[in-house]
Amino acid sequence: MKKNSFFVTILLMLIFVSCSTESVGTGEEIVQDQPENTITTPCDFDLQDLAANSTVTIDCVLDLNGETISLPSNVNFEFGKGDIVNGKLIFSGGTIDGRLLSSKLEVEGDVKLKDPEFKFYALRWDIVEGKTTSDIALKNNQELERLMEFTKQLGATVFKIDRFDAYFNINTVTSTTTNQNWYPSKEAVNIPSDFHLSMSDNTHLRMIPGGAVNLSGCILAVREVSNVSITGGNLHGDRDERIYSPNDTGLEGNHLMHIHSGKNVTIDGVNFEEGSSGSITIYSTGFSFNPNYDPTTNLKIINCKFKNSRRMAIALTDGRDVLIEGNTFIDTGLPSKNSDGGEVGYAINIEPDRYRDDNGILMERQKVFDVDIKNNTERGSRGGFVTLTIGQNLTVQDNDIGTRVVYSLVSESKVINNRFKATGTAVDSWAIFAAGTGETVFNNEIAGNSIEGYSLGVVVGSNEAYVHENTIKECGSGIQLSKAFKARIHDNTINVTGNGIQATNTHGDEIEIKGNEITSGSFLVYFAQMNNKEEHKNNTLVFEDNTFKESKAKAVTFSNINGVTFKNNEVHGGLEIGNVNNIKVMENTIRPKNRSGVRLFSAHNQVSILNNTIYEPTGGNQYECIENNSENPNSIEMEGNTCN
Repeated sequence: MKKNSFFVTILLMLIFVSCSTESVGTGEEIVQDQPENTITTPCDFDLQDLAANSTVTIDCVLDLNGETISLPSNVNFEFGKGDIVNGKLIFSGGTIDGRLLSSKLEVEGDVKLKDPEFKFYALRWDIVEGKTTSDIALKNNQELERLMEFTKQLGATVFKIDRFDAYFNINTVTSTTTNQNWYPSKEAVNIPSDFHLSMSDNTHLRMIPGGAVNLSGCILAVREVSNVSITGGNLHGDRDERIYSPNDTGLEGNHLMHIHSGKNVTIDGVNFEEGSSGSITIYSTGFSFNPNYDPTTNLKIINCKFKNSRRMAIALTDGRDVLIEGNTFIDTGLPSKNSDGGEVGYAINIEPDRYRDDNGILMERQKVFDVDIKNNTERGSRGGFVTLTIGQNLTVQDNDIGTRVVYSLVSESKVINNRFKATGTAVDSWAIFAAGTGETVFNNEIAGNSIEGYSLGVVVGSNEAYVHENTIKECGSGIQLSKAFKARIHDNTINVTGNGIQATNTHGDEIEIKGNEITSGSFLVYFAQMNNKEEHKNNTLVFEDNTFKESKAKAVTFSNINGVTFKNNEVHGGLEIGNVNNIKVMENTIRPKNRSGVRLFSAHNQVSILNNTIYEPTGGNQYECIENNSENPNSIEMEGNTCN
């Protein structure tokens, strides 16, 4: 069927040659990706006489003239830089090259793509690039999602987008039910199962700015599907373009991506910017104790960049087997020109929901466990890098961190082998905080980290923290204890300008401080006002096998404290002990400089100074190996001490 060449030429000019020059959010002009359909010569054949099992190479423009053509069995259409337009093909087996598909051709029946990699060109589909209206942006959502589903049905496993810049409306409720339910992961562009959305550096997906009514939508969603990969591309949020309500408490805004009960999902090399509520939120359908519970499982977020996210970059409230590796997090939760930083302010927030019922039984609506956060780079977050609020077997390892990490109500979790170097306001804070107490906090570890440039290295205020083999240098103070229980502080190297290890106005029990090497610019150890209440009189604290090197204060000080054993330590300085109860100082080597070896002051009760080797103090005759100024010296047992 020969066609009018003038009509076809004009049609192709409209479809393929025209391009928008409207500026977009970046201020740049849209340069649209050009399809490979470059031949405009009309075909001199039609499809009426096709035989079964035939192959047709389309190296011209085949205009179907509005007809529906039912093809014989197993017809294959090859691409020869031409096109098929203006009609419908109904297949009975066979294949078609994806480059021949467009909004100008309908395809039905039993047909597969010749190549499972489908290349998307916006010019060939009903998708509008550049700044546009909310209604058109909503159609963009629907058409891009429909096209991915359509090509998947034809056998596509890869949906490839290169040069593309378009807006999407993700805050409009499209439900037709009477109660107009809002499901943000449904209103987004959904990725189907067994599918790879492959984007390039030239791919930009943007959201139409949201209004004051906070519906918290997203551009892309992985909802109750499996075996999905999303790679490359740029997702742009509406952080400084949306309207926030006057009553916003820091919770309003949109994410850029939702992972909602996804299985075997990989997010690789995506650039996330300006999320008004965050970049990625990860959660599941149902509560963990209900039959419909469908947890997100085996999720990888790798090699991505998160910049200027409000509130947080990644929010994880339900999921297991999650890997967050090789990503870069920049300036999470900082104020911007049109918004505050929102609540939280951590780059990664792990916070499932749980509660206790009327019988005191712990009910976990959501669960997070088996998470590995490693080899990431973070700087500039307002709150910090990671907050492990609730969960099990959570690991933060081998990251370059410019702010902080905190864990709270977690178990079997680790902060190990990270490199902390304070940047910005983090210099006035701590690097790691072990917080949280109770029955769900146990067997947590902080080990092998290097910490530099903070006002305080590590705060231990939790159950069963094992803090070992960390290097803390050029910080204000090294380690601080605050309501720590069954804590082990082992084999750390501390060289700080302030106190090496400190605890004041607190209590703790079964604390073991062993094998550490401490150099400080102030007190080597400063423990005061600790365990001095009646309910804490049986608490214990052990210092053993530590090496305390030179310091300006030259002192290990225990004041107004109860229940300390100080054994087999080497002290380059002296001990100060006053107003204490139940203190044992034994088998230590003490090398005092410009002070007494052991200075006893104020009141003492049940104090033993036994079998210590004390070297002759330097600095003058006013110093003694043991300077006993106790108010009640008869309460002090002293035997076996030598003064060399």
